[in-house]
Amino acid sequence: LAFTFLWLLDNDRKSCYEDFAHDNVWCGFSSRDFHDMEFILEHHFNKILVAQYNSTTERWTGYTAWGVLSAEKWNEDPDEIPRRRSDMDLLCKPYAIEPNVTLRLEGPSSDSSLVCSVHFFYPKHIRVTWLRNGEEVTSDVTSTDVLANGLWSYQIQSYLKYTPTTGERITCMVEHISQTEPRLYYWDPSLPKSEKNKIVIGACGLLLGVVCVAAGLIYRKKSTGEEPQDS
Repeated sequence: LAFTFLWLLDNDRKSCYEDFAHDNVWCGFSSRDFHDMEFILEHHFNKILVAQYNSTTERWTGYTAWGVLSAEKWNEDPDEIPRRRSDMDLLCKPYAIEPNVTLRLEGPSSDSSLVCSVHFFYPKHIRVTWLRNGEEVTSDVTSTDVLANGLWSYQIQSYLKYTPTTGERITCMVEHISQTEPRLYYWDPSLPKSEKNKIVIGACGLLLGVVCVAAGLIYRKKSTGEEPQDS
């Protein structure tokens, strides 16, 4: 993560903001629990790096004459480290957002794939794996890169080549910092809802057709003077 804060310095109102200062904030981590978080704060003046704070050493380093003097002063300030730790918690450890996960079958029956779609999670680091009867699948698996959704959320899709097999259980496992443990999402090999709807619609159409035929026969018999026989 990276942030930039900009200040325009107008010591002389006749000038057109000739001087400006800005701060860069960098947050880096690779673990799921943020234990290796590194927070870097940089002070710049007119595009020149003046001083830098690093949370690993918890010290300032000066890069100009003014920056060296300021770094010495800040490093001797007993309130400086707690202040920067608070900044790191505020800027680098936002609330994690749990992903939204869906499973679907894609493609023709002769060449179909299961798709595990993972959306709206934060932060970016995530692990998506496939399990077959509880064992991790390493072949016939492809995944997209983790992509930004916008509004500080991400998405990823993982694909597994799929041939229905009796007694087989397919699972998409998602691991993310927002979860206390891996989440398992099981594929239900029963008909998708859309197919079930087609069956229901077809049955209703057949029933309607039978009713229309029966009504037509009754009307025809009445119009010819015949009474329908009781069964």
